[in-house]
Amino acid sequence: MKFRTPNSGIVATLLILILSARCFTAELSARRDGLLKRPNILWISLEDISPDLRCYGDAYAITPHIDRLAQQGVLFTNAFSHSGVCAPTRSGIITGMYPTTIGTHHMRANGVPPAYVRCFTEYLRNAGYYCTNDAKTDYQFAAPITAWDDNRRGAHWRNRPDSTSPFFCVINLTSTHESRIRQPEQAYQKLRASLMPEQRHDPAAALVPPYYPDTPLTRSDWARYADLITFTDRRVGKILQDLEEDGLADETVVFFWGDHGRGLPRAKRWIYDSGIRVPLIVRWPGHVPEGARRDDLVCFLDLAPTALALAGVAVPEHFQGQVILGPERAKEREFIFAARDRMDETRDIIRAVRDKRFKYIRNFMPELPYAQTIDYMDQMPTMRELRRLHEAGELNEHQRLFFRDRKPVEEFYDTLADPHEIRNLVADPTFQPQLQRMRVALDVWARETEDLGLIPEPILDDRARPEGRWRTTQTPQIVIQNGRVSISCRTMGASIAYALGKPAPGQRSDWKLYSQPIALPADTRLRARACRLGYRDSPIARAVVR
Repeated sequence: MKFRTPNSGIVATLLILILSARCFTAELSARRDGLLKRPNILWISLEDISPDLRCYGDAYAITPHIDRLAQQGVLFTNAFSHSGVCAPTRSGIITGMYPTTIGTHHMRANGVPPAYVRCFTEYLRNAGYYCTNDAKTDYQFAAPITAWDDNRRGAHWRNRPDSTSPFFCVINLTSTHESRIRQPEQAYQKLRASLMPEQRHDPAAALVPPYYPDTPLTRSDWARYADLITFTDRRVGKILQDLEEDGLADETVVFFWGDHGRGLPRAKRWIYDSGIRVPLIVRWPGHVPEGARRDDLVCFLDLAPTALALAGVAVPEHFQGQVILGPERAKEREFIFAARDRMDETRDIIRAVRDKRFKYIRNFMPELPYAQTIDYMDQMPTMRELRRLHEAGELNEHQRLFFRDRKPVEEFYDTLADPHEIRNLVADPTFQPQLQRMRVALDVWARETEDLGLIPEPILDDRARPEGRWRTTQTPQIVIQNGRVSISCRTMGASIAYALGKPAPGQRSDWKLYSQPIALPADTRLRARACRLGYRDSPIARAVVR
């Protein structure tokens, strides 16, 4: 087990920046020589959804479009997020690195990743891909203008100026978010009315997990969640239909995934399987067998390197995931890892390691209970029901586990025999060899990835922003010689965007990613702006080609 994580320090950062520049140069050379036959890549992302789909064996689910996608591609049965909540998850996806390595692990933080860290889409843009995101970012830092050609509601592959250019398109569907489960009754009934009668879920037929009390209220939340999935399934079908109508289905790799587990208590925000096990389906006509199932362990840090590899782009050495498709596919890993840290207003430090069968959890703050009050989470009716029944003494032994005054220091589960992770086997002599093996694995991972979790957040904040001051990327310098424009920035790790001409009133600037000198005709007006993750963008530099 070896993770590609740089040693701290300026020398290591400079080395990685040099290697990244070489990656950019190699991509440009390959593009000029026409050596790369590259597919389009489409990500369909859902929020707050576990593998509660018919194609994953859930008989309660009604998901015909997603099921059809699974029949046309490969379904991953052991796909996991590295976090049980959206922002740290998406921070890891966009950078290809563990949030615990780059300092974006606390929920709702303004991170300042190391200088060598970029949004991986810059590598795709540099290689000629049109990169578009609709529209959620939630990266724990502001999305830089260098990350996307188009980053807004309604961004789409159809908007690319050159219809022959390859695209990387992300469509984030938010209709399964936890807030939609608890939306006002009138809004929910309107959504439910949009479903056919046979698509509406009967709360009486719901199979609630054993860690929930089986009450009409918990069944209602579960049925609402299932209705949201069916509603979103239709939206997935529409996206795939658009791809077909554009004649692009055969040349596009489609990834379907959910950002973490379902938006209900003891799932979202937690690193039990209910919080980190996710659906992942990939369709790639002619390259992956139809109706295939893979049980190898994959995690969200694999998405970025896989996208780059499919595009023929060199994967940066500092990425911590691995390629899971295509000729560069890596060998199967032995473990996946996950983390929970500060969650909104509540402190915590929890780490987990999992193989195909066992899960080991280490609680670094056992003195803190599981059921700390989180205002946003406590708006969920199921959470209120849990608290009410706990106070009334009406929860059973499994349901009471969540309300213990203290957490155990260690938890160990056989996820095949106990998929709900309610029987802690840490003291069972039968499993001591497996337990010790996973203790060691977690220690090695924490050391090799330079896990920042034990460093108090105020210290991390002060390192990132001394005395609380936000740093601003330095203004780029524009040099023009014989019609060739070179742009540089003195801020280490900065990326540069440029735009030509002057945007019309009300029109957005068409910022392009700068990677090498460009030739421009005389009298061209040029604007340039530099940005670094976690910094404020630079002032705009302006010049006219003479």
